[in-house]
Amino acid sequence: MITSLRYSATNTYLIMGGKGSLLFDTGWAGTLPAFFRCLGENGIKAQDISMLIISHFHPDHMGIAQQIADLGVTLAAADVQRDFLHASDSIFAKDKRSDFVPIDDSKVRFFTTDQSRSMLAELGISGEIFHTPGHSDDSISLWLDDEKALFVGDLNPLYELDAHKGTPIAQSWEKLLALKPKTVYYAHAKTAQLGDSSARTPELSGTDIYALVKTIIRLTDKGCTAETVCKKTGADIGFVSDVRRMYVTHPGVDVQGILDRIEIKGK
Repeated sequence: MITSLRYSATNTYLIMGGKGSLLFDTGWAGTLPAFFRCLGENGIKAQDISMLIISHFHPDHMGIAQQIADLGVTLAAADVQRDFLHASDSIFAKDKRSDFVPIDDSKVRFFTTDQSRSMLAELGISGEIFHTPGHSDDSISLWLDDEKALFVGDLNPLYELDAHKGTPIAQSWEKLLALKPKTVYYAHAKTAQLGDSSARTPELSGTDIYALVKTIIRLTDKGCTAETVCKKTGADIGFVSDVRRMYVTHPGVDVQGILDRIEIKGK
């Protein structure tokens, strides 16, 4: 039901419903040929796409939106995005080589978040769209009921959440986490499987994880390199690097906090 389309620096997703399909986000202007190639590689035709929704109207997310709409795809935008449709026009205007096509407002289907569930149902998709400001004021996120999946665009990843306490980013995540998602699809980060016990490296099976993390922290405080820590503990370099990064970037975080962030990040 969910196809990841990787043809630019932005992860875009095609969600197939029982009555149609939804494309979530696009790439930068000039990526239309790569978009077509990616569709072909996945056995998809442009005519298979029913609707396009943009997480927010930054240039790397809406660059080919109007060109896709011109193929007969319905471009839908939340009412909270109405004033942002042309926020990136001036950026593309500076590049005379760009083949950017501005959004045609008259052909956009506007909806409120309260109307989003019925709109998605037209495609045979059970889900809802939420206003999730933080990265930008026009940011929205898509929720799928059956998959318990979230598509959040550029909303800051969960493993950075402690750094954004008391901000709109944290408030948006609080709303989304209340849905108890299993999977989070990001625009520029690795897809996160929440609560997946297999996220921990196989090399650590049977190991006292808490004691290991404490040892990595102690050796880090002594100035040991990641490679030295690996030799002393026998832990995987990826796990050691993640623990050290979480420890350094989140001052005061405890062992459980470090493990939670690593699991959320999908390691």
